[in-house]
Amino acid sequence: MKNTHFLMWSLLPLSLLLLPKRAFCQSGGGNKFSLVIVNDQRQPVSGATVRLIRNGRVVSSKVAGENGEAIFEVGGRESGGNKGVVAGGGYRALVSCTGYQPKTTDEFRIPAAGTVGAAAGTLRRDTIELLPLNKSLQEVTVTAHTPPIERVRGKTVVNVEASVTNMGATVLEVLERSPGVTVDQNGGISLNGRQGVLVMIDDRPTYLSGDDLNNLLSSMNAAQVSRIELIPNPTARYDAAGSAGIINIKTKKSNSYGLNGSFTTTYGQGVYPKSNNSLVLNYRKGSLNFFFNYSYSASQYLTDLFAYRNYFDGNKDVIATLRQPTYFKGTVYNNTLKTGAEFDLSPATTIGLALTGVDIRRNGNNTAHADWLKADGSVDSSILTTSTPWGLFRNGGVNLHARQRLSKDADLNADLDYLDYPIERRQDFDNQLLAPGGYTEVFRSNIPTSIQIFSGKIDASLRVSPMVTLQAGLKSSSNHTDNAATYENLDNQQWVEDDSRSNHFIYRENIRAGYASIEGKARRLSYQAGLRYEYTSYTTHQLGNATQQDSTVSRDYQSWFPSGYLSYSMDSLNSLTFTTARRVDRPPFQNLNPFLYIINKYTYETGNPYLLPQYSWNFELSYKYAELLTAGLSYSRLSNYFSQIFLSDTSKTILYYTQGNVGGVDNLGLSASLSWHPVKGWSMELTAVYNYKQLKGFNGNNYSSTINQLNVNANNQFDFGNGYTGEVSGFYTTRSREDIQELLYPAGQVSAGLSKAILKKKGSLKLSCRDIFYTSAMEGLTSFPDASEYFKIKRDSRILALSFTFRFGKSFNSRRHQDGATEEKERTPNE
Repeated sequence: MKNTHFLMWSLLPLSLLLLPKRAFCQSGGGNKFSLVIVNDQRQPVSGATVRLIRNGRVVSSKVAGENGEAIFEVGGRESGGNKGVVAGGGYRALVSCTGYQPKTTDEFRIPAAGTVGAAAGTLRRDTIELLPLNKSLQEVTVTAHTPPIERVRGKTVVNVEASVTNMGATVLEVLERSPGVTVDQNGGISLNGRQGVLVMIDDRPTYLSGDDLNNLLSSMNAAQVSRIELIPNPTARYDAAGSAGIINIKTKKSNSYGLNGSFTTTYGQGVYPKSNNSLVLNYRKGSLNFFFNYSYSASQYLTDLFAYRNYFDGNKDVIATLRQPTYFKGTVYNNTLKTGAEFDLSPATTIGLALTGVDIRRNGNNTAHADWLKADGSVDSSILTTSTPWGLFRNGGVNLHARQRLSKDADLNADLDYLDYPIERRQDFDNQLLAPGGYTEVFRSNIPTSIQIFSGKIDASLRVSPMVTLQAGLKSSSNHTDNAATYENLDNQQWVEDDSRSNHFIYRENIRAGYASIEGKARRLSYQAGLRYEYTSYTTHQLGNATQQDSTVSRDYQSWFPSGYLSYSMDSLNSLTFTTARRVDRPPFQNLNPFLYIINKYTYETGNPYLLPQYSWNFELSYKYAELLTAGLSYSRLSNYFSQIFLSDTSKTILYYTQGNVGGVDNLGLSASLSWHPVKGWSMELTAVYNYKQLKGFNGNNYSSTINQLNVNANNQFDFGNGYTGEVSGFYTTRSREDIQELLYPAGQVSAGLSKAILKKKGSLKLSCRDIFYTSAMEGLTSFPDASEYFKIKRDSRILALSFTFRFGKSFNSRRHQDGATEEKERTPNE
């Protein structure tokens, strides 16, 4: 049966390409007008944002497709906002794209509907040329800066370099300040009030979660990143993983001809110093495009954790109190490399190779106290724990990709990926009872992990009419994880393995997927519908030892994931869009591993090999008023919800953190985004996301929690003239809840920065201060079956940073042979 399903999906892309076009073509419809965006080599530029301006205001915007074309439907009157339906008349176009200088055209005329002189459906074109950033600025008229936040195609785009305060920050810190994004005390990421986000880098999943994902993002330099895409309801082309949607991190890469690049160095000072440095190089000539990105950072970190735990008897009276102040500090060194090349074998065929490498090293020195308190608050006994963690996180990746243009309306893309994550963690512990006749416990841990991932996919696209496109594809991935945990106790000056804590865990997972989708436009309606099928099988194997039995758990499951949107343009300013998607979160392998991870003497973390996937249905109705206001009403239902849960061993006064399928979550959301220019030189982006959540579950007892929470994000950009720009930004989150047993208290921060263009605009100096008032501490209350714990976590988040960037390069004006189909050809894939 499994093979039958897979064979059916294997034939689907080919079947779609062979279907006659007339089966999908639409009759009727208004005239079309398109702008084709090309670079200085007359090659199409995909992803460019094209805004039509009339009488000083933006009346419509489109994003150029993969052939560089932005198509606008010409109606009897303006009726589209961002849906591309415009009236005939005079317009100017403002075109912007990463890696190119923005350009504003002179006024041109779009013929009115019915006067083009051809039958309905006729397509008229004009071409706009963008120059790369390294060209002289005098060659174009620049009237706008890249905004820090853009909203296009149902996603929010964070333009990282457009924000002064992002310089010297890590990617995790940028995410924390992004609209609708929150990061909890464990590094868990939520989008629009919903947990369960799939994190991708350059359209490829990282396949990491938990601490490993946190280590990667908290060490990744924001200077490497051009933009971050926040996609709450992805289409069927994307993996179904991520119940809250996808965060896609796009690294920098230039399309300019010749040799060009940039160098950025940043020094930051908080409690401890931090340094970030990056080099971006690109060389493009003829059919070859070579790129090289390297980043090095070194920083000292600190985490100040305070926990206050009460234990209760059956009458809920306090029977014991444990105070746990803990101080973590250390140093992190990060080397990140991405390099590769793309080559045009012919005007229709492109192949590429990309290599990635990450080396993150952490050295720490931690101190923790566990103070048992008497009823009057004085210390009854105290245990001092010192530990010296050392960690090595490495990643090597190889990507092979190819693009084949089958015809002017059909193309094929293929990707092969191999990822290898060798991870090592070692830690020495020393527990001392600070009392007469006290004791000392000395033990150590060694936890190596190997993760190997193979992935391959193929995607087909067919434009069956000017307004209808079909897509289909297949994907297969496999994951092999080998995780060993060895604990040893020092006994009479001899290291003796502790079999009760040691563990060897092997995880194998295979996912097979296929999808098909249709996207089109009919007068004022735009639509997209897709269906994705995914089959998952995995096996966990816990190898036994002298005190633990050997155990194996195997599961397989399959499901369908529909998605789509329907958009209606009421007029030139107002539009309504309905989106829906079904998503899944698979348990990360770390959460399936039943071994014990020691946090301190009285707190352990363990996995649950019986975790099941959780599924969500997401719905959203959004309203857009021109480029000024976007508002949305959303609802999501998360079933089989796995939450962080807490178990207590009252005989040993130990608490265990683990994961379990506890019930369901209903989430009702309201959102609003305002893009405003109060006065000349001041632009403002405001986003507010309100959620009402109801969490229900069972963990020994029936739990039911409700919460009203609000996240507000503001970004103010200032242009003072003479090359000076500034920023004041911040966010605030009210009381919130992500886990059924944990309540988070309000938190937020304010940041500011100033930038000055220097060296004839080839360089820039940026000065910024993040978390000015030091208010981003994470604070909350956790409820256990027989205990409760107040906690507060403070990090080295108030940073004063100075950054210098220098851009260099020279473009060559050699041009390729042009033929009659130049405007229809794809450029070399950007990323």
